[in-house]
Amino acid sequence: MFRFLRDHGIIERNVILMGVLTLITVAIGGLVQIVPLFTMETTIERVEGMRPYTPLELAGRDIYVREGCYTCHSQMVRPFRDEAERYGHFSLAAESMYDHPFQWGSKRTGPDLARVGGRYSDDWHAEHLRSPRALVPDSIMPPYAFLDRPLETADIAAKMRALRAVGVPYTDEMIANARADLLAQARPEADPAGYQSRYARARQAAFDGNPAVVTEMDAVVAYLQMLGTLVQFRDVTPEQLRQQ
Repeated sequence: MFRFLRDHGIIERNVILMGVLTLITVAIGGLVQIVPLFTMETTIERVEGMRPYTPLELAGRDIYVREGCYTCHSQMVRPFRDEAERYGHFSLAAESMYDHPFQWGSKRTGPDLARVGGRYSDDWHAEHLRSPRALVPDSIMPPYAFLDRPLETADIAAKMRALRAVGVPYTDEMIANARADLLAQARPEADPAGYQSRYARARQAAFDGNPAVVTEMDAVVAYLQMLGTLVQFRDVTPEQLRQQ
């Protein structure tokens, strides 16, 4: 051992040897962290209430990602008192289990949106997206009035099949009824029994205020109104949190 310490200069002067030994050291450290995970059934504790996105919410999330909303709004409430008082219960790992990619974000030009669901009305969200400064005079958010255009729905089943391939538990029934469920959720006059049996706590509304046309605005507002509403945090036990 002491001889090795005296001769460490041999390693330091030999770039190839230094590189090989560094690679071996990093590999051992990585294996120690990764291998135990393969012995676990899951690394995320299931929390009551979590479900995959409805087709309409999924379409809204895709638009949210497309427009880069994550660059100004995070979706991760940190476990600090000031954040809990402003935004609500701190984020749980299970809340992002169906996100590909997750929307935690790294910057808050605007407020965190992890708990925004239900805080404002559908009309407020739609008007805020169309003209942010009409409701928040100091806002620097750009307007998204163009979201009032019709929503493309032809590829929603294909998106759900792709997500199922990476672990989101969409069933054959959900995929087969994807477009019908999307349209039903955005039309108050439609029968909600079908899609509500597949997606718990899924609201039905003309989210943009216009029931005649299903728009991108409908989808984005439906997505925002779902955020933070699935988990009943009063029922989350300390044991579940420790396992997460």
